[in-house]
Amino acid sequence: MIYVIQTALELGFMYALVAMALFLSYRILDIADLTTDSGFVLGAAVSVTVAAAGHPFLAILAAMAAGSCAGFVTAFLQTRLGVPSILAGIVTNTGLYTVNLMVMGWSSNVSLLKQSTLFTMMKETGIGGAWYKLILAAGITILAGLFLVWFLGTRIGLSIRATGDNADMVRASSVNPVFTITIGLCISNALTALSGAVVGQYQKSADINGGTGIVVIGLACLIIGETLIGRRSMGRNVIAAIVGSIVYRFIYAVILKTGIVPIECLKLVTAIVVALAIAG
Repeated sequence: MIYVIQTALELGFMYALVAMALFLSYRILDIADLTTDSGFVLGAAVSVTVAAAGHPFLAILAAMAAGSCAGFVTAFLQTRLGVPSILAGIVTNTGLYTVNLMVMGWSSNVSLLKQSTLFTMMKETGIGGAWYKLILAAGITILAGLFLVWFLGTRIGLSIRATGDNADMVRASSVNPVFTITIGLCISNALTALSGAVVGQYQKSADINGGTGIVVIGLACLIIGETLIGRRSMGRNVIAAIVGSIVYRFIYAVILKTGIVPIECLKLVTAIVVALAIAG
């Protein structure tokens, strides 16, 4: 039972980064960014590939940079070429499938055998004992959350928040909404890639289909957290994303353990929950 709780907490913190990313794109910018699925795989692919070359720390930075590039492409399609936001995400998502295969050496999956990862390095320090994975995952997510709260309080961050509320008002205030949307989507996709990067090193593998349904799961986590915590401040929103992700992983673990719902039906249940929550 302790192992189940520990694993749920570890995965909850790691996937909370996706919920944060969707909070920024969906809640703040009011953009349905469908780059998320392939962006998650991109982060995992880059992270595992670079870590396999012996650079686990650099792997995280490289994955976030790759995710930012994916966000930039989506923003460029939307703001410069006039492609609707949903279609822009779909186009980028589709193109990233080939990019992800390319990163993984044209293989559908890539793995880390005996190479070092952030988690093995953390284990070698002896910090946290058997809970070292949770400490590392929680540390990364909390730092990312603190950065997001700080950033959204800066001048650029406030401009991004204003863009989501009223782009015309922002434009009238001599702030270019093209710039704010681009920055917002770059950071959002960097967070998604960071989640994929950490999960990739955690599982010591990356799979081309590993991001299927991530956007729906991320929305489910975000909505669960907002229902439990509320949305009164930026800090509270970030906490909601983390709490929602952890709760979702606990629900997932309970379903796996008890078999209340067949595991094959879990994503259908998740989709229904998200649909009902958004409709409500």
